[in-house]
Amino acid sequence: MDLSTNYLGLRLANPIMLGASPLVDNLDAVKKLEDAGAAAIVMHSLFEEQITGEQLNTIYHMEMYANSVSEALSYFPSTREFAFGPDEYLEHIRRIKKAVSVPVIASLNGSTLGGWVEYARQIAQAGADALELNVYHVATDPVETASAVEQRVLDVCRAVKKATTIPVSVKLSPFFSSLPNLCCQLDEQHIDGIVMFNRFYQPDIDLELLEAVPKLQLSNSSELLLRLRWLAIVSPHVQASLACSGGVHTGTDAVKAIMAGARAVQVVSAVLLNGPKYLRTMLEQMTQWMEQNEYTAVRLMQGSMSLVRCPDPHAFERANYMRVLQSWRQNGGKV
Repeated sequence: MDLSTNYLGLRLANPIMLGASPLVDNLDAVKKLEDAGAAAIVMHSLFEEQITGEQLNTIYHMEMYANSVSEALSYFPSTREFAFGPDEYLEHIRRIKKAVSVPVIASLNGSTLGGWVEYARQIAQAGADALELNVYHVATDPVETASAVEQRVLDVCRAVKKATTIPVSVKLSPFFSSLPNLCCQLDEQHIDGIVMFNRFYQPDIDLELLEAVPKLQLSNSSELLLRLRWLAIVSPHVQASLACSGGVHTGTDAVKAIMAGARAVQVVSAVLLNGPKYLRTMLEQMTQWMEQNEYTAVRLMQGSMSLVRCPDPHAFERANYMRVLQSWRQNGGKV
């Protein structure tokens, strides 16, 4: 049974990677994840605001002049709340590279060029095998156009790709006007990979304090459906490696993502809920399904359920939409 796959030009022993999470902060946990079968380790993100804060701290002694530097910075956590600052992050890449033999993928999170380009170079020098750009931007300005939002993503990816020699992927949200078009533009820039999708943490409202409060909720397998849809639509049209992030909780979830067009899957919530050893369970579930369905290699499944098999994807999507609505009525559903 050949579980190997090629992601970002990296040869992985299997398609299951650890996604960006706090688990990577502990070297013992990282080693356990490798032992359990993690084919690659994605580090948690270094935030653009951390880089900016570090630079301002050096130049302006931010702690002393916090109120005079930038009001916007007061919204963000202090540097003490992060596990690693920019320099510590680079050193942690080196420590993880010494501790494991699987590829290590660093992550930068931001929405402007900022310090990304320089830190992309330093991340490569620290030994990371690849870099994931986690583009987290919520469009709240009604004056900002959809094309401007997309152009920001393209500019960041172009600049970082040009600045470093290691493979670069971008982690997108599903909320673009024409996701396939954006992916094709990224592909034309020779981006190495596209990760679907970033999970935005939706705020709740505290009715006693009358304020918005952040709410962390782990994913479940129902979130996989959105990923499957867009993987199936996008995969036939790009050369970049696609990865699925969010909603992968079982080996069969991973199989579905691969058949839709993913080269690899990123798992976080399932590991947080069940521990590092659960990755081995997922690999066993995947292997068992492949044996039962007579697949001898992962590459034989990749993209086998993408919409390239359908002559008119638009009509296919509308037909399914209508069929789902009618099925509720036929099953006796009541409003």
